Amino acid sequence: MSTILTMSMQLFAYNPQAQPVNYTGSSDMSAEMKTFYDDLLIDTAGPNLVHEQFGQKRPIPKNKGKTIEFRKYSPLAKAITPLTEGVTPDGKKLVVTAITATVDQYGDFVPLTDMIELTTIDNNVVEATKLLGKQAGLTMDTVVRDAINTGTNVSYASSFSGGTETTHSTRYSLTADSKLTVLEVQKAVRKLKRKNAPKMSDGNYVAIIHPDVAFDIMRDSEWVEAHKYAQPEEIYKGEIGKIAGCRFVESTEAKIFCGADLSATSRTLTTSGAVSASKAIGVTQTLVADALVGRYVIIGTGKYKITANTTNQITVDENVTASSGATIYPGEGGAAGIAVYSCLFLGADAYGVTDVTGGGLETIVKPLGSGDDPLNQRSTVGWKGIKVAEILTEDYMVRVEVGSSSSATAEAN
Repeated sequence: MSTILTMSMQLFAYNPQAQPVNYTGSSDMSAEMKTFYDDLLIDTAGPNLVHEQFGQKRPIPKNKGKTIEFRKYSPLAKAITPLTEGVTPDGKKLVVTAITATVDQYGDFVPLTDMIELTTIDNNVVEATKLLGKQAGLTMDTVVRDAINTGTNVSYASSFSGGTETTHSTRYSLTADSKLTVLEVQKAVRKLKRKNAPKMSDGNYVAIIHPDVAFDIMRDSEWVEAHKYAQPEEIYKGEIGKIAGCRFVESTEAKIFCGADLSATSRTLTTSGAVSASKAIGVTQTLVADALVGRYVIIGTGKYKITANTTNQITVDENVTASSGATIYPGEGGAAGIAVYSCLFLGADAYGVTDVTGGGLETIVKPLGSGDDPLNQRSTVGWKGIKVAEILTEDYMVRVEVGSSSSATAEAN
């Protein structure tokens, strides 16, 4: 047991500032080995890139700067004027809109010591590459996910209780009963059709949903499992089924909106006295000064932004009236601070991404003795990649925000 603990300490106690690493060379590594590790990293990262698979792919050529350009062609107007015999019409010009985005670089590495290499049974380089590959995949997927979740074409699911429908126009009013239903899917598909959003190559739209949401929608009698309508080679990465002309892809990384706890001891806050049309609100919990600045809270039926806080008081951006003992909930999610799930309904060419291959992702393995390592004590395994995602056509994607039967316990991701 003590040997394992010692090796773990060697692995994580590495200080790159005290022991510089040469990031520019891989002197003792054959081309075949480099290709093997690159392929391993990409293969391991690939299954996590669920959000990337439906975007327009653009390679990252070398020596072309940090700005990438996506192009969008506007549709031509109807040609409803009859032709005149013998007269050539003026014709139409192509209207091309260039959408540019600046790429960013991401990466991480794991240091390995010579003692770990000598005393452990596993091939640590391969194992580290697998772990880094998963990390790289989740990182790249999150970059794309967060970018395409900034779209402004948003709908909020209705909630049903006792057969009564309640519509919603804000995220913070959604409840656990605001589930994704066939009706909500049909509404999203109708929105895409109204805007003439192009379908995927198979003639369907696609939606990316969280497993918690999938649990609710898959219980509907209209749900068709993926293996019943598509051959294995035709199924999208993460695809689980189809309903209402939309194929569904499941990802644990589908966006969840949910605020963190408001204090170290409580998820919510409690007013310490009555508040009458005031921005200053006393609370019974002990807070860290200014720790909540910029956060949102729900008080009663209103959502407010915190502009300042002391150890026992918060100040919000609008006047509030509340009784003593009233509950203050985190305001980044739904009603009473529950988690809200993003369901992205997509047409073709809704967004663009830089490609993971062709320079977008690479493995970097440094053998013992690289850089400032006179005693051959340190090696490293790492990755770096370039990624950016950009919404190309807002009308070609709809974000439907919903609750679920797991909203009370889910956390933001």
